[in-house]
Amino acid sequence: MAMLSLNPYPTTPLGLRKSARTGLQRLFVAAVVSDQFRETLLSKPEEALANGYLGQTFPLTDQEKTLIKSIQADTLADLAQKVNRALKSI
Repeated sequence: MAMLSLNPYPTTPLGLRKSARTGLQRLFVAAVVSDQFRETLLSKPEEALANGYLGQTFPLTDQEKTLIKSIQADTLADLAQKVNRALKSI
């Protein structure tokens, strides 16, 4: 008998929830809480992705990294909207 699951997130073998876009979520959270990281992300995205935040890098796909590096945005809201639009078209 098949079971129906309403959990939108896949789980790891240990049963931990794992979102498909965890890296992007962490990237935007870091940009929200840190003015310095946000400014680097907006002006020098390659540097922000390479250095990470508080010693932690972001688990992004190559496609996500390319997307973040290619978008020109003046504000975090603008960056988020453009990333969201681009991901919807993929």
